[in-house]
Amino acid sequence: MQRQDSQDAPLFGEDEDNIRLRKNNIRHPLVSFFHLFFRTSAILVYLLCDILSGRFIACMVTIILLLSCDFWTVKNVSGRLLVGLRWWNQVDEDGKSHWVFESREKHSLNTTSSAESRIFWLGLIVCPIFWVIFLFSTIFSFKIKWLAVVIMGLVLQWANLYGYVRCKVGGQTNLRNMAKNYLGVQLFKQAMKKTESP
Repeated sequence: MQRQDSQDAPLFGEDEDNIRLRKNNIRHPLVSFFHLFFRTSAILVYLLCDILSGRFIACMVTIILLLSCDFWTVKNVSGRLLVGLRWWNQVDEDGKSHWVFESREKHSLNTTSSAESRIFWLGLIVCPIFWVIFLFSTIFSFKIKWLAVVIMGLVLQWANLYGYVRCKVGGQTNLRNMAKNYLGVQLFKQAMKKTESP
């Protein structure tokens, strides 16, 4: 569980004034498009599969290919370019597996666009929620043949979400501390409301 900061050199001719002007613009439209394209395509194919085609195997393969393309694109391209985060696993000489979570330095001149950041996080958070809904609908409607596809979608989408949240907030101890601090603040607010209301 390491956290490393990558250093980005400013682009040729790039200064802080240009960065401020481009902060709200989408600088990587193709990456932003494919970040959402594979995710939404997998969801749409899942929803429309029974209507468009009665062949389960063709639909399953199409959905899994779209999910795999999405996983690779988000993990290797859009996370790095849109928000400056990336994660991976490496195995050392002893055979031990190490997870590496990396983020761009905050004071780097090559900052991320707020519009691209919103696109990235919205797509990363909303799509796994759909797969959770699909999981429950598959179980309650007894469409067991779709369960493997839905679980695959859920696992791939949540793996990217988990990896990028770890990149954003740090290691496991930081996640625990954030949760404890949040709960502590909420309890304090509740206690203060009770003392003010008599």
